[in-house]
Amino acid sequence: MEADGGRDGQSAASVNSPDRVIYLDYNASAPLRPEALDAMLPHLRNGGNAASFHAYGRAASEAVGLARQQLAALLACSPSEVVFTSGATEANNLALHLAAARGDFIISSVEHPAVLEAAATYAGAMGNKRVSVGVNRDGAIDLEALREALADGRVGLVSAMAANNETGVLTDLAAIVEVAHQAGALVHTDATQAVGRIPINLADLDVDMLSLSAHKFGGPQGVGALFIRRAAQIPQKPLLVGGGHEHGWRAGTTNVAGVVGMGAAAAACAEQMDGEFVRTAALRDTLESSLVDKVADCWVNGSRARRLSGTASVTFVGAPADALMASMPRLAVSDGSACHMGAPEPSHVLIAMGLSRDDAESTIRFSLGYATTRREVQLAIEVTVAAVDRVRAMLGTRTTLRQQAARPRSTGDPVSAEGR
Repeated sequence: MEADGGRDGQSAASVNSPDRVIYLDYNASAPLRPEALDAMLPHLRNGGNAASFHAYGRAASEAVGLARQQLAALLACSPSEVVFTSGATEANNLALHLAAARGDFIISSVEHPAVLEAAATYAGAMGNKRVSVGVNRDGAIDLEALREALADGRVGLVSAMAANNETGVLTDLAAIVEVAHQAGALVHTDATQAVGRIPINLADLDVDMLSLSAHKFGGPQGVGALFIRRAAQIPQKPLLVGGGHEHGWRAGTTNVAGVVGMGAAAAACAEQMDGEFVRTAALRDTLESSLVDKVADCWVNGSRARRLSGTASVTFVGAPADALMASMPRLAVSDGSACHMGAPEPSHVLIAMGLSRDDAESTIRFSLGYATTRREVQLAIEVTVAAVDRVRAMLGTRTTLRQQAARPRSTGDPVSAEGR
């Protein structure tokens, strides 16, 4: 552990960039954990198809089996319930594809495009509806609206993300499962941002399907998984056909090195998660309170009580996010989902939470992770404050501190240097 809180003497900045760009975009992709890299290297060098019967194939198959066990241990499920995919997007598509014949879909209004678009596609293909359920100012799903949407008895699947990729807001999945199962609907959760960051116990949390992607918790890009609960008795209907891989759930040669890296990252998360949660929460609190204290017309979006420890969605009135990011090239942050970068429309998540278009377009997502250091956070604060001043001055923005009650913030106490 390095002196200011990073791991293995390396920060994400030193891993990702020779120019020492401060990397605060873990919700887009986390740097590869050293444990994952070490586990992957032999398989990158030696090859071996996990479906082959010779020595190389057997070694690859055994390594894949271990990775399946490591991921299942992190999720508290059976290894036989884990289906490897190319990532969460494929896992989300497979989940909705499997449920499409059961009836209508209900999804939250703040889902990732991989769920929003897949739900529209697969529901439409079966002549079913995609029903959207809204959220409140804190980003929490409206449970009463969910109950009303389930009342007609035609719903086959409810899909609600475990943690929002833009705000970090956590979903009360247990409550959603209870309501949905009472109505006879399956429950799927896109847990891409949650896995490896908060405890997930599928022995207790009765969701029927769960999607994840390795690169969000320090595994390699291009590999993920879908948990399919055996007790849900979901008929096997693969999205990708052409082979009997993954016990018939998904055709295609296994990405051995990727799967092995994901397993090693899962094992590292299981061991280090509690400490990482506390450390990143403290760093996030410092970031948020300092920005709100130093920048007028600035607030944090989303529930303060139920958020990922490393995610901060911060609105800077009168300072468009694209101009801000251009003004601070040493800081790697985002203006929302990485899958929507460059999109002409503002964040659908922030709009659903009640922000105006202008405020949504003036919001930056900072996401911290296992290798973020205190020094990087302090530098990020300085860089951001200076960038907001420059952009506002350039645009001639008049900033007057809004009345506290008028701020579109969470219902909890306002973030401030004193209150953190």
